[in-house]
Amino acid sequence: MRTFLQNEQLRLRSPEPEDLEFLYRCENDTSLWQYGSTLSPFSKYALHQYISQAEQNIFVSRQLRFMIDSKKDDCVVGTIDLYDFDPYHNRAGVGILIDKAYQRRGYATQALKLLIEFAFGFLHIHQLYAYIPTENSDSLALFSKLGFEQSGVLKDWNMGLDKYKDIAVFQLIAP
Repeated sequence: MRTFLQNEQLRLRSPEPEDLEFLYRCENDTSLWQYGSTLSPFSKYALHQYISQAEQNIFVSRQLRFMIDSKKDDCVVGTIDLYDFDPYHNRAGVGILIDKAYQRRGYATQALKLLIEFAFGFLHIHQLYAYIPTENSDSLALFSKLGFEQSGVLKDWNMGLDKYKDIAVFQLIAP
């Protein structure tokens, strides 16, 4: 039987109450806000509510967040999300964050591979996409390496810390 969401090194799992401090630190890192849509800090209470009430059914909530666990280090190294799931067109956006202390160890590549396998092989999603700032060479390389193709650039799409930034649109169609 095929196993999804884990390999020898990593496990993707639902957020647990023990993840509160990690999520609090990541969600409130203002240097990361320019990559998403966060406009203000999250309280621990709000994150606790999110964890306890999160609907892990993508067809209901239109999103799924997974914690990325390193089996070797027995710790959380990041998060990976499916968001804006559209069940009619059968597509979802992908977002990934690897904690700075664990970057450059291959975790992003492995986690994205696991998410792709889950999305296409289990959820039967037809298409995944990602919006990536054009100056984020690491993310551009990651998504390209795993078969995503750049389909366009959205000019001045996201407000960065000091100016508007162009965003590359990457897509991966199910085989």
